[in-house]
Amino acid sequence: MKKATDLPDIIPVFPLPGALLLPRSRLPLHIFEPRYLQMFEDALKTSGRLIGMVQPNEVPGRDGTGLHAIGCAGRITQFSETEDGRYMITLSGMSRFRVLSEVKGFLPYRRCEVNWDGFERDLGREEKDAAFERSGFLDLLGRYFSARDLSADWETLKDADDELLVNSLSMLLDFDPEDKQALLEAPSLSTRRETLVTLIEYKLRAGDGKDMMQ
Repeated sequence: MKKATDLPDIIPVFPLPGALLLPRSRLPLHIFEPRYLQMFEDALKTSGRLIGMVQPNEVPGRDGTGLHAIGCAGRITQFSETEDGRYMITLSGMSRFRVLSEVKGFLPYRRCEVNWDGFERDLGREEKDAAFERSGFLDLLGRYFSARDLSADWETLKDADDELLVNSLSMLLDFDPEDKQALLEAPSLSTRRETLVTLIEYKLRAGDGKDMMQ
C-alpha cells in the first residue's frame, strides 16, 4: 500500500497507554488477552493486516475510555506463537490517521472509522533533518542516560540515520503517554526532534534521576 486511497476506512485499534508507533518504525507487541488475540487473527485475514495503535484519552465525567484523535496504523510483518497460545508480533508503522468515530458492533475489540488525509508524507521515503546537530544531541542524550543508569551502543547511535535515531528514541524512552502523543503528532521529523530534546531537558531540569541541567 503506497497511497492513502489504498488504506481502509475502518481499522481495529489497540488503545495501549505509552505504546508509540511511528511511520517506518517497528513496534514489538505481546498479545495475550482474548479480545486482542481475536483482533490479531481477524487482522491477519485482511489484505492490509493493519492494526491501529492509539493512546487512550481519559476525559473526566465521560463514561468509558476515550481515544486520542490521532494514532498510527501498523502492518503485521512478523509474528510467532508461544506454546500457551500467546503471540509475539511486530507492527511496521505505515501511516498516522485521524479518528473520526468509533464503530459499534459485537466484536470484543474496538474499531474506528479513520481518515488518512494530511499524513501523505508517512507513506513516502524516510525523512531527513537538515538542522540536526548530532553531537550536541548525543551529549544531551548521554547525560540523560547517565542520570537514569541506562546504557547504549553509542557507535550505532552516531551512525544511525536521522529518522531511525529520532523515531527509535521517541518510541523507546520512558515518557508519559501525553508526551508520547506529542511526539506522534509532530508534523515533521525536525519538529519531533525538537520535541524530544525539550522532553529530555525537562526530565533533567526536574531532577528525574541523578543529573541536573546547569
